Amino acid sequence: MLASIPSPLEAQAVCERVGLVGCSAAYRDLVDALRRCAGLDATVLLEGATGTGKELAARALHYLGRRRGGPFVPVDCGALPETLFEGELFGHARGAFTDARRDMHGLVAQARGGTLFIDEIHTLAPRSQAALLRFLQDHRFRPLGGEQWVEADVRVVAAANRSLEQGVREGWFRGDLYFRLNVVGVRLSTLAERAEDVPMLVHAMLARLAAHYGVAPRAFDAAALAQLCSAPWPGNVRELENVVHRSFLQCDGEGPLTLPGGTGPAAAPAPAPLDYNGERAALLCAFEAAYLRRILTAAHGNVTQAARLAGKERRLFGRMLKRQGIARADFQDR
Repeated sequence: MLASIPSPLEAQAVCERVGLVGCSAAYRDLVDALRRCAGLDATVLLEGATGTGKELAARALHYLGRRRGGPFVPVDCGALPETLFEGELFGHARGAFTDARRDMHGLVAQARGGTLFIDEIHTLAPRSQAALLRFLQDHRFRPLGGEQWVEADVRVVAAANRSLEQGVREGWFRGDLYFRLNVVGVRLSTLAERAEDVPMLVHAMLARLAAHYGVAPRAFDAAALAQLCSAPWPGNVRELENVVHRSFLQCDGEGPLTLPGGTGPAAAPAPAPLDYNGERAALLCAFEAAYLRRILTAAHGNVTQAARLAGKERRLFGRMLKRQGIARADFQDR
């Protein structure tokens, strides 16, 4: 079923609300891809490395689509043994096995009217792949030990951190299941591919931490932010979040945050070298963030005055602040 396609502004707002933030070309491409397939009720396959935000993207799809009023039900295939997969997904009838003393709804039934998010789908055993394929083909299921087939009313979004296409070639993933899943495919970039998003991500993380712990907002100094921007981040956004969290908890006083010693990017003798464009983007990103903070400090948080000092049009200056994740309110009492 087709639904209206959300506007770019609506898609951006929903993505930011679930925790997907950024300003890079890769980020904008992701938001646009989610926006365009949100109006479809087709199965979506999200592929990307660990820590790139696949569940956040799935949640954004849910809240952008017509099923936003229904439940969002995640299932982690990597945590489910093969023997439990069908029972967890489809439920069971009373008496289906020794301890089945009552009927039990599975995750598909719990997701009725909403979205079923199947994460780590590349870990499924062959038998589980066959059961999932049958469900996707028929759009119905039968609980273990049950006699009646039940029509499914869910949208399926699947995610993998390995290439399922490669899995088909190598023989560990079914080709027919891959084609059922990959009706619409969306790839999530690594953090190294969107290094200019680091300042906005860091700002959003710090804002959430400040709200969670009930303390005033904090920020990294320019040197620490530059190091965060140029680090390779093999664990992607999840690794960055871990370093930011530890920095937040370990910092005493009200000064700028520093990176924790012995862990994360600070533990390496030097950041892994980027190509010319990546290195240039990271350094310019850190320079712009530090410059904007100095200008806002001088203008006591007055954006109009700060834009005038910088020789920039106010609207453009505001976009620069948003790109860097800088809030003028943080500078108004300085």
